[in-house]
Amino acid sequence: MADNGFDYDSVLEACARRDKAAFERLYQQEAGQMLGLAITLLGRRDHAEDCLHDAFVKIWSNADRFDRTLGQGRAWIYSILRYRALNQLRSRGRLVSADDGFIEQMADDSPQAEEHTAQQWQGKQLRRCLQQLERPRRHPILLAFYRGLTHDQIAERLTIPLGTIKGRIRAGLRALQECLQA
Repeated sequence: MADNGFDYDSVLEACARRDKAAFERLYQQEAGQMLGLAITLLGRRDHAEDCLHDAFVKIWSNADRFDRTLGQGRAWIYSILRYRALNQLRSRGRLVSADDGFIEQMADDSPQAEEHTAQQWQGKQLRRCLQQLERPRRHPILLAFYRGLTHDQIAERLTIPLGTIKGRIRAGLRALQECLQA
């Protein structure tokens, strides 16, 4: 359950049973915030709206694949949106901006980072956990998540061996998971 009392897991399970009212509640609860994230990732509202539509179609058609033992419902729906956005970026051949300032803001104390993460990812806890990660682990994770870079692209961009990048990402994700479960 999220801090606002909305039970994402139960709503997704109802969607898996084809409960249209549950799906509508989910849409009403998250569409605005998901659209904001899609605009941030894609840079254009029209592309973001298409992405949001595709994400909700995917959520409805795959709700039976959601498993609360594997993660939180809200994270599951946002991962679907994120993958749809990254696929759009890849298909347009436009994945990475040269500025990594946005990446590091996600773990900073700036008001922009607080607002973005609070709205998009139940942010205070995630931000706290990201801040606890040392930069060599945090930066590759953020490049992968917010810019959609592959391990190879991250290694090239940071001029660090691929094996080192993979190890840092694995260790960083383990540390994040432990922190978020604490």
